[in-house]
Amino acid sequence: MKVLVAAPLHEKAFEVLKDAGFEVVFEEYPSEERLLELVKDVDAIIVRSKPKVTRKVIENAPKLKVIGRAGVGLDNIDVEAAKERGIEVVNSPAASSRSVAELTWALILAVARKVAFSDRKIREGEWAKKQAMGIELEGKTIGIIGFGRIGYQVAKIAKGFGMRILLYDVIKNEKFAKEVGGTFVELDELLKESDVVTIHVPLLPSTKHLINEEKLKLMKKNAILVNPARGPIIDTEALIKALKEGWIYGAGLDVFEEEPLPKDHPLTKLDNVVLTPHIGANTLEAQKRAGIQIAEKVIEILKSKA
Repeated sequence: MKVLVAAPLHEKAFEVLKDAGFEVVFEEYPSEERLLELVKDVDAIIVRSKPKVTRKVIENAPKLKVIGRAGVGLDNIDVEAAKERGIEVVNSPAASSRSVAELTWALILAVARKVAFSDRKIREGEWAKKQAMGIELEGKTIGIIGFGRIGYQVAKIAKGFGMRILLYDVIKNEKFAKEVGGTFVELDELLKESDVVTIHVPLLPSTKHLINEEKLKLMKKNAILVNPARGPIIDTEALIKALKEGWIYGAGLDVFEEEPLPKDHPLTKLDNVVLTPHIGANTLEAQKRAGIQIAEKVIEILKSKA
């Protein structure tokens, strides 16, 4: 059987696939036109957040049995088209949980202590000590929107900081909440009570612009908002307004409604926001885990269908 790897994977993942006896073809982020050629005789495709596996691509792959996503989100895969053809779609959601959680805390701390602002000012030749007054986290309240794998890891770290932990999720895992000392509350209460709000939900029709102008106005003026999940969960225009007008203290964003973020985007002009280019899962450890896990899942499915 033949596996097309259409995105970079850890070298160990390639070894796992080859050791299982599969022919492996690798081409990094091919265009749709090129992908249409590559998929004609493959049994499996493995991608990351790119390239897009569209209905057109799926319909052009008569032997396709499984699509693997090394990572979490399936935004770039036409899951419905795959389902219609009986093609399985799998991902590796657990691989990057700790990495995303640690980046969440990097953003929280960078905003709270004005790290990026201070670094920028020093590079510009300015000793901006007075403008870099920050806030402590111990004793503050963190509100975690989405208490799945990543939210749980964020809460574990918050416990170490000595923070009060509020949780919001449609599925309430009371066992894990008890473990971290967290309490489930409604979203509005979480927003009103929290000094730090972090977002860890998938992008669904129900979560698009979950954080809008109305919700931002519920937050404390000294609150920090962090989003390492998906850009459209926050209404960008409303957030820019909130940051400019001081409705909240600041924000840390790893994801955006438009990616890559345009050079002159209004967010890039603000000192109270820290921006990173969707690097939540970008650690050596997470990449290795994601590659191996997705390779093993693809192997298992292909062997079951042999």
